[in-house]
Amino acid sequence: MTVRRTLPQRRRSLVGAWCFLDSYGPDDISATNGMNVPRHPHTGLATVSWLYTGEIDHLDSAGNSARVRPGEMNLMLAGRGITHQEFSAPQTTVLHGAQLWYALPDSTREMEHEFIHYVPEAVVGDGWRLSVFLGSLAGSSSPVETRTPPLLGAELIMEPGASIDLTLDPAFEHALLVDRGAPVADGVALPKDHLAYFAPQRGELRVVATDDDGAVRILLLGGEPLGEQIVMWWNFIGRSHEEVEAYRAIYQHEIGLEEAPAPGQLQAAGLPAGDAPRFGPYPAGQPAPLPAPVLPNARLRSRG
Repeated sequence: MTVRRTLPQRRRSLVGAWCFLDSYGPDDISATNGMNVPRHPHTGLATVSWLYTGEIDHLDSAGNSARVRPGEMNLMLAGRGITHQEFSAPQTTVLHGAQLWYALPDSTREMEHEFIHYVPEAVVGDGWRLSVFLGSLAGSSSPVETRTPPLLGAELIMEPGASIDLTLDPAFEHALLVDRGAPVADGVALPKDHLAYFAPQRGELRVVATDDDGAVRILLLGGEPLGEQIVMWWNFIGRSHEEVEAYRAIYQHEIGLEEAPAPGQLQAAGLPAGDAPRFGPYPAGQPAPLPAPVLPNARLRSRG
């Protein structure tokens, strides 16, 4: 599949607590495997699945089984640890969507996992349609608890020639991820598959869909700056190299590929000796889990 990653990047690691933005498709997957991601782990983060076309089947170690559909948000709060798999639904021929992560703050990252399905009711204006799946915007509020500082996630669809004036929370930093069309934000043209960043202290934003590039679709993301340094590698978010190294060792042990981490390794990571299973049991009869890659031969650096 064609995947475009706009966060993290060299010049920016976070927008609010958002730490990872992937968009993919539209891809014709009728003759390929499509999305085929076997069981894999997460710690210290939440995943947001948002589709435009097609459907995906989700299964996790907390026993949650769900179908991801366009316009419906699936939020998986990994907390201290969870594993899950994602596969294209059998009837899907074209797959197109976004996979978004946000980092959990230190105060909630060791909480237990949770899965939330939410279908936002769109706000409709003159030539535009706004679906707020996290946070509040344009009079629409999501009831979903994110376990983070205040956060925003919304999809904006605009007809050619339409415009919208958004009132923003000035405490937030914001980003616009353009999926389709060529919108203009406060007079600046935003290319497709690029991420436009807006620093805090901005209270308004005017977005215009130009007449000559068809309909526009944008993901609008934002939040209060996380204010913490994170260490992010593969599917783990921790606060130190030692933590991430320990998470990898625990996962590899739980899926039967390595010996249990030594007490000294857990102690170095600030984890209790005999750390309880983090990634949970898994339903039988599923594809084999993905093994963790080998850690780089260098110390992982924090970002934030």
